[in-house]
Amino acid sequence: MAFNLLQRKNQNTTTQDEMSFVDHLEALRWHVVRSLAAVLGCAIVAFVFIDEVMDVVIFGPIDKGFVSYTWLCNFSQRIGAGDALCLPAPKVAMQTTTFSGQFMSSITIAFVCGLIVAFPYILWEIWRFIKPALKPGELKNTRGAIAFVTFFFLLGVSFGYFLLAPFTFSFLANYQIGTRNFIETKPVLNDYIDNLVDITLGAGFAFQLPVLAFVLTKIGIITPKFLREYRKYAYVALLIVAAVITPSPDWMSQMIVVLPLILLYEFSILVSLRVAKRQAKADEEWS
Repeated sequence: MAFNLLQRKNQNTTTQDEMSFVDHLEALRWHVVRSLAAVLGCAIVAFVFIDEVMDVVIFGPIDKGFVSYTWLCNFSQRIGAGDALCLPAPKVAMQTTTFSGQFMSSITIAFVCGLIVAFPYILWEIWRFIKPALKPGELKNTRGAIAFVTFFFLLGVSFGYFLLAPFTFSFLANYQIGTRNFIETKPVLNDYIDNLVDITLGAGFAFQLPVLAFVLTKIGIITPKFLREYRKYAYVALLIVAAVITPSPDWMSQMIVVLPLILLYEFSILVSLRVAKRQAKADEEWS
């Protein structure tokens, strides 16, 4: 009799656990569906206005009237560097080698625009999924996380688009092998779009370094002391990251990328230090 009751109780507990796990999967599915719907909706809007998006946004970094070329040249002259930062705008004619090339490029651009625009909403959906599992103290410490992550992502995307992309395309388009000018640069549209997407999104995710430092310090994987001791190795790693993000091999483009990453690393040390102090204070109050 007692054995039958115990067996029935175990069966009920197992069923509840399974239902709880299924419920979590169902909730996760709807968070993913809503996130994809947001990306798809923004992508449709971008596709409807694809001509404006291509003329103003996508072809901006190779347009001689792009704001970055004027700003960099004026900045170079103000700091007494002459025309060192006056970049020649690329003079190239795009081409496609397939009938569907332009259409598929439009689809790619639309979805990339949808991902960037919907990024804050995707973060919000992720937050809604993990929020029930957090304790009140953890909820308090993560206040403003969505704005924090979104800010650094958009900052990185803007950095890649307005600064890194003009340097990269100006260098690559005006680079010549030999002295007789027998070679003419005629890039494929897909190649240009792939480079632009890699630069902007790569910079956007690279700028998440302070967020990564916050999370890793919070869960105890790294400490401010660790970040200080391994600073020189981190700088080497950041140089490698800069080389991956920037398709152009010139040292100026590399430095333009690595210097903000170094500043972000130093800022990450401050973030880690603040988190460590808060945790130490909380431990003292608890004890």
